[in-house]
Parts: sequence; structure tokens; C-alpha cells
Amino acid sequence: MTEKKIPYKIYLEEKEIPTSWYNMRADMKEKPAPLLNPGTLQPMTKEELAGVFCDDLIDQELNDTDAFIPIPEEIQEYYKTYRPSPTVRAYNLEKALGTPAKIYYKFEGNNTSGSHKLNSAIAQAYYAKKQGLKGVTTETGAGQWGTALSMACAYFGLDCKVYMVKVSYEQKPFRREVMRTYGASVTPSPSDTTAVGRKILAEHPGTTGSLGCAISEAVEAATSAPGYRYVLGSVLNQVLLHQSVIGLEAKKALDKYGVVPDIIIGCAGGGSNLGGLIAPFMGEKLRGERDYRFIAVEPASCPSFTRGKFVYDFCDTGMVCPLAKMYTLGSGFIPSPNHAGGLRFHGMSPILSQLYHDGFMEARTVEQTSVFEAATIFAQYEGILPAPESSHSIRAAIDEALKCKETGEEKTILFGLTGTGYFDMLAYEQYNNRTMHDEIPSDEDLKPSLNAIPAFPGNE
Repeated sequence: MTEKKIPYKIYLEEKEIPTSWYNMRADMKEKPAPLLNPGTLQPMTKEELAGVFCDDLIDQELNDTDAFIPIPEEIQEYYKTYRPSPTVRAYNLEKALGTPAKIYYKFEGNNTSGSHKLNSAIAQAYYAKKQGLKGVTTETGAGQWGTALSMACAYFGLDCKVYMVKVSYEQKPFRREVMRTYGASVTPSPSDTTAVGRKILAEHPGTTGSLGCAISEAVEAATSAPGYRYVLGSVLNQVLLHQSVIGLEAKKALDKYGVVPDIIIGCAGGGSNLGGLIAPFMGEKLRGERDYRFIAVEPASCPSFTRGKFVYDFCDTGMVCPLAKMYTLGSGFIPSPNHAGGLRFHGMSPILSQLYHDGFMEARTVEQTSVFEAATIFAQYEGILPAPESSHSIRAAIDEALKCKETGEEKTILFGLTGTGYFDMLAYEQYNNRTMHDEIPSDEDLKPSLNAIPAFPGNE
């Protein structure tokens, strides 16, 4: 198909916002392994999960067969307050790089949360309200998810308790205050407000925390308070399902102009943005309709895909959650306090882990100084200050575009710009002052947490 004149920003019309989420699992020949009960090592049932998650969300979590799941009208109406988000041609960046590559990005930062996280937050809050719950608990890393959930809970009149990774709580006080403005309570994790938090503090005095620690505290808080459930901003099947609106919109926008990406890039922490962006494109690849190259980009300080094991492991440091089969560094791994707070999870989405294991996508690591170099270039030429998480995909997109410059190939690149970095100025300050350092765990650093992964027959 001949490419039409491409505008800088491709917007869909309101009526073109997706009315159904796309479920990649329906097209996967090898399904993600089920969550296991850590006591019995048997697949978790809906009844067992009901004490932690909302009922309708459990149905979505366990659904491996329905390719499309209708989006409730109430959620569609809320989506219209900030969706569709633009798919943007990075003409200025292309020119600055001198590359023949065409670079597009899907920008998800045009809402108060500053990121894509609201796509799932509003859905999870809706189902909690529908179930008649009083409130929800959660964890947050850099704060985008906590902010998004506090917005969604304020909209539906739910109480919201957020456990924020301590290093991010201290580095990003303004993100914390946005959450409080929307009515959420925010606790630095690990804390002395939960039994598991006190245990972690005793075992790791002075720890800066991790997403695994915060998850443990949020789950304990939910299961010990009547009328509450736990909700998660990444990793789970249900979250990737909700985030598929990103890819569905991006694909429809590119289809309007006959644009077919050769390479699709997303940052990878737990998998929500990456899974959402690639969803409809991966569906085509799984069905044998079209081939794409998918690249997951993770921080060198928390390299789950590239240096982790594909085994069953706990999703949380306190080992109170079900076991998930995923690429993991071990639930006891506490990464260095780098600035990509949303990418500091020890494991990866079971869906993405299975796809990576089966060779449907590739993964690479990048160091945070090179990430902020890419962020600075992007900000100067495209006019958006990107979040540190998003800048991992920018780094890889720039690298791929420069390869095209060397070879003369005119490849089309699509990457996910998950959000803005206006609450990350401490990180930018350290980069600009040249006081930022790269911290990459050695094999010896990883060994204790990898060795502590649950050992049982078949989990090698």
C-alpha cells in the first residue's frame, strides 16, 4: 500500500476508541502457565483468588480463550476524557539522527497520572465498585500507577491505600502529593504498618525497598481489612488485557496511512506497557498473518528477561502471593535505587515471559546514563520530557535508527512513550550534573535471590 502524507500526530476519532480489549492468550499456542497455590502447587482456582482480587478481574485473569472482551460502557466513557492518545511521527528526531528510518511513538502521557497506567486503573476501580467494595490497596514504584489508581478511586468513590517503594517515595515527593490530592493514603515501603513490612525491615535494615516488598504489604493490607481487595498495575494477565487499548489505537492509526512497523519497542518492568503496545501486532504474528520484530528494553540494574530464570517464583518479597511462571531474578532481589522506578520489579509478565521463551520477541538491557542521554535528545527535538521508564524504549529506538543510518535500510520503528518525566527532575538533575552512576548487579549479586527461588519437581 502506498504511504499517504503522514501528519505529525495521528488522532483517531472518538468513535474509533476500542470498544473491546484484545486478549493475546487466545491466539497463543503455548498458553502462559497458571498461577500456583504455593501450599499445594496446584493451579489457583477462582475461589482461592477471590480473597485477594475482584471477582470480574479474576475471570479476566483466567480467560485463555476469548480473543476480545467487551469494555463496559462506564469505562469507555471515562476513556473518552483522555483517549484516544496520539500516534506521533518523530520527524525532528529522524532529521537530527540523519537516519532513513521512520520513527513513530504512541504517547500515553496526556492525563494527570502522566502515563498509560490509567487504562487499567479505571477498569480495576470500576470492577471493585461494581462488586460493592469499600476500597482497594496497591503498590507503586515511581508513582504513575499509584497516581492513576488514586484518580480512578476518586472517580468511583473508593478508598485507596498505596504502598510506595521507599526510594521513590523519597525521590518523588510531588508524585506522592498528587496521590494524596486525589484522596489516597501513601505509605513508604517497607513500613512498620504490616507484619511483612516489619519482617523485611528486620532482615534488610536500611533497605530502599522494591516493588516486591510493596506488593507484599499491599496484599496483607487488603486481606486483613473487610471490604478491600488488592489491585496490581502490571504483570497480571488482566492488566495486559486492559492495556491493549494502546496497541489497538496505534495499529488503527497507522493502518489509516498504510504504515506497517518493522520494529516495535517497549520498556519492560512488569510488562503492562510493552504487552499493551504489542498486543494486536503480536496477535497477527501468532496467527501467521504478518511478521514483526519486537524488542523489550529493561534496565541493566534489574535484568529480569536477560539474566533471570524462566521458572515459578513468588511475585512478592514476602512470599504471600501465588507462584507465577515468569522470567525472574528471585523474589528476594532488591535492585539498586535507580531512577527507572517503574521498571524495578524482579519478575516479568507470564504472558510476555512465555512469548519471549518461545522466541516471539527479543530483549536487551540499557544503562541509565545512556537512557538519560536518549531522553535528553528526545526532549530537545520532540518537545516532550519523557519519563525515565519510557526513555528505555527511546534509547533502543535511537540505536535501531542509527543502525539504519549505517546500512541505509528504511525501516519503520514504533515505540511506546509511556509517559512524562516532569516528576523526575531529581534524576535529570543528577544526569545534567554528571553525578549519575550505572549500577549493574554482578553474577554474585544475583546468586542469593536466584538460589532462593522455590525448588520443587519441574521448577528447574
